[in-house]
Amino acid sequence: MTVPAGAASDGEVLLRTHELDKHFGPVQALYHIDLRILSGQVTALCGDNGAGKTVLTKTVSGIYQPDHGQIFWAGEPVNIRSARDASKLGIETVYQDLALADNLDIVQNMFLGRERTRNELLDEDSMEHAAKETLASLRVTTVRSIRQPVASLSGGQRQSVAVAKAVMWNSKLVIMDEPTAALGVAQTRMVLDLIRRLRDRGLAVMVISHNLNDVFEVADRIAVMYLGRLVVQDAADRFDRQSVVDYMTTGGSSRNDGAARPS
Repeated sequence: MTVPAGAASDGEVLLRTHELDKHFGPVQALYHIDLRILSGQVTALCGDNGAGKTVLTKTVSGIYQPDHGQIFWAGEPVNIRSARDASKLGIETVYQDLALADNLDIVQNMFLGRERTRNELLDEDSMEHAAKETLASLRVTTVRSIRQPVASLSGGQRQSVAVAKAVMWNSKLVIMDEPTAALGVAQTRMVLDLIRRLRDRGLAVMVISHNLNDVFEVADRIAVMYLGRLVVQDAADRFDRQSVVDYMTTGGSSRNDGAARPS
């Protein structure tokens, strides 16, 4: 796969996959995937429906196990057997459904399954302080109260809470699946600003998105999948919208006016 010459100076390769394959019975969903995710950069993973984006994401996140190939984390080979393994490394995934409990408040959602206790009782003060601190660090200021039910939040606010929950646990890579899907203009702006702030904190961000306007607004790098293959990856400024569409729909691009080089 193509890697820009200046990549090493722009950010260290945090996650790398080498010849990753995944089968489901006779169907091969991933073919020899060589992906690189850099620290402090936003990588947009693009592709049409059925291209393999979700399978790749779930393989990196520990939901699926690869049939062949290797995942490297900070240069070291790792076996990610579960979401817990991924979390221990610093990989947190915010899926499209956000996995938030509507009947719980913001603090309860952010600590769900990881509650803090003191003297065998919930340490509410500690959890409230940590939740408030994390939201403030991400400049999430639109929520009325950290004790309001998640059901009362807008789509952008819900996405912000899900991201805050992810970064609370010393994450180094945040994967976001269609983070602006079904959001209005103002809520989309809120989420894109949040993605930039994650990058500014030095985190690696992988955004799975069909929305090329969002992709070109926040992505430092773009990787495109086609029928289970990663057909190109390069710096975002090596692409234009038409070349991304070409790679998504045909697996290649005939454009040579500065667009990325295929593998």
